[in-house]
Amino acid sequence: MGSPVSPLLANLFMEWLEKQAIATAPIECKPKFWKRYVDDVLELIKKGQVRNLTDHINTIDPTGNIKFTYEEEDKQIPFLDTLLVRREDGSVKLLVYRKKSHTDQYLNFGSHHPLNHKLAVIRTLLDRCYSIVTEEDDRKKKEEHVAKALSKCGYPPWTIDRIKQDIMEKSLKDETKKVKTTRGNYKGMVVVPYVKGLSEAFARILKSHGIATANRPHRTLRNFVVHPKDKVKDEEKTELIYRISCNNCSSSYIGETGRKFGLRTKEHKKEVDSFTAGTQTEPPGQGRAV
Repeated sequence: MGSPVSPLLANLFMEWLEKQAIATAPIECKPKFWKRYVDDVLELIKKGQVRNLTDHINTIDPTGNIKFTYEEEDKQIPFLDTLLVRREDGSVKLLVYRKKSHTDQYLNFGSHHPLNHKLAVIRTLLDRCYSIVTEEDDRKKKEEHVAKALSKCGYPPWTIDRIKQDIMEKSLKDETKKVKTTRGNYKGMVVVPYVKGLSEAFARILKSHGIATANRPHRTLRNFVVHPKDKVKDEEKTELIYRISCNNCSSSYIGETGRKFGLRTKEHKKEVDSFTAGTQTEPPGQGRAV
C-alpha cells in the first residue's frame, strides 16, 4: 500500500463513494441493507435489481478505476468468515465459512513456540465457532471438524478440553471486571523472545515482581525467507569506524573512513608491506623512525 496513511485514505474514499451511490440510487434498486468491510459488501436488495445497482455504483467513481462485481444468493452466500444459509421457511442461520482451498493447516503442536501460543490457536477456532454458528447441531459438527483438524497438527485431546473449559468458565464471569482486575495486578509488561524451558522460568520470576510477560518466536520462517534488502558485505560498507589488530603484538589501529572498508584495508596492507620491505632492504643505521 506504500504510505502508512494509504489504508486510511482508501477507506475514507470508499465511505464517500458508497454514501454517494446509496443516496443517488434509483428507488427501485436502492438497497434495504448495506454492510461493508474493506472491499467486501453484504447487501439486501429487491430480486432482479442487483445488476442495475452494480451498474449505478460503477458510475460514481470519476476516475473509473474502482469497479464493483456481485455474487447473488443461491440459498447461501459468504461474507468474510460467515456463511449465511437461508432455511426453507425464509429465516437465516449462520455457519463458519471456509474456502474450498482451505487446508486446515495450523501451528503445529511440536513447533518451538510457547504453549500459550498453541492454545491460542484452539481458542480462536472455538471462539469463532461459538460466536458465529447459530444452531447447536451445526456447532457440534464444527467442534468435531476443529478437533479433527487440530489432531492432524499434533494437538493432544487434553489441549482442546482445556480450552473448552476455559471458554465455559469465562462465559460465566463478568469480563469487564476480570479485565480491570487482571490489569491492576501488574506494574507493566515486557515482550521477550521465546526459548523453551528458559522463558517459562523467566516469566515466573517477573510475575513475582508484578510484571507480565509476552513471548514472541525467536526464529520464524519469515526470518529465513524474507530479506527486504540484500546483505552488504563488510568490504563494501562505507562511513564507518574500524579497528585492525596487530598480528605480532597486542596493539591495534582504530580508524575512520568514508570510503569502502575493503579499499581502506588494502591501503593499510600495502603500507605495511612497503614498510616491511623497506626495513629489510635498508642498510644499518638508515632505518625509518616511527
